[in-house]
Amino acid sequence: MLSGMIDRVEQAKALASDVRLLILGWLKDPAAHFSHQVTGDPAEIGVCVTLLTAKLGMSQPTVSRHLEILRRAGFLRVRKIGRWSFFARDEAALSDYKDWLRDTL
Repeated sequence: MLSGMIDRVEQAKALASDVRLLILGWLKDPAAHFSHQVTGDPAEIGVCVTLLTAKLGMSQPTVSRHLEILRRAGFLRVRKIGRWSFFARDEAALSDYKDWLRDTL
């Protein structure tokens, strides 16, 4: 049970950031926010780190760190195409966390 709680604590920590909440919000409807992605449909392959970096106005290492925290929490999936990384929400994991939160609190 304790290891499950640690996972949930890490998930809560991942959501304790305005930047990470923005990222999750944008990725909820990637076509609305990243329709200019030329590599492929952002709803199908995810959104390229470079577009997230530009939209946030932050350095690429900083954005990559935020994305990695969300990925480790299970909230994002990453797809590599060539040397590029594309990120998408993991809706099942987000739904599971919301259910756990609702049932626990």
